Amino acid sequence: MEITGDIAAVVTGGASGLGEAVARDLAAKGARVALFDQDGTRGEAVADEIGGIFAEVDVSDPASVALGLQHARQAHGVARICVNCAGIAPAGKTVGKGKAHDPEVFARVIRVNLIGTFLMASQSAEAMVALEPIGPDGARGVIVNTASVAAWDGQMGQAAYAASKAGVAGLCLPMARDLARDGVRVVAVAPGLFGTPMLRGLPEGVQESLGAQVPFPSRLGHPEEFASLVAHIIGNPMLNGETIRLDGAIRMAPR
Repeated sequence: MEITGDIAAVVTGGASGLGEAVARDLAAKGARVALFDQDGTRGEAVADEIGGIFAEVDVSDPASVALGLQHARQAHGVARICVNCAGIAPAGKTVGKGKAHDPEVFARVIRVNLIGTFLMASQSAEAMVALEPIGPDGARGVIVNTASVAAWDGQMGQAAYAASKAGVAGLCLPMARDLARDGVRVVAVAPGLFGTPMLRGLPEGVQESLGAQVPFPSRLGHPEEFASLVAHIIGNPMLNGETIRLDGAIRMAPR
């Protein structure tokens, strides 16, 4: 699918990190972009800079997702592109300091990272499938979800996060099969260590140590590299039903 001024896109987690990079890249390529996030101040600022719109959305709440999509559709029309980058990553061991993992923390990670991704994808797809097909293949839309290398290489303290991201990877193929007859593709990206605000907030020496773990290039990934892959996925019609690792060949150690 070609990214043009006629194409509307919705990006969750668009106020920072990977989502912000995707939003900026799509807008630069001509798409009409709606950012969803819970950081209203930063989200509004990014939206203003790229000529898009912002909606404060809790992706784990189906009603909030519906309102956000309604707002986006009123401004830009139905989005043919949905990119899900919203996520959280609190740490906690299965048993830490003699206590079982906080069940509410575990459930919240699943609600935001996995259920939130599904709610955004399914509600976006509901409108996509009613669109007129475009292009030689009769495409109607593309959904790109964010998994993580933690889906396979979950480290100590990442039980909740790894489970949620494994779920995102597991969604990819059945969702792609569900939507195939309607011309909507579904692809997931599993990033490794990227220079998002969470990692950039660490001391410089720690960042360098983390980057050195990546075989090549031996550094943290740039969010713009994630955005570049998302744009390629949107433009390459044969990419469907797959989770793509974007990680410089890293395989995470236990800790």
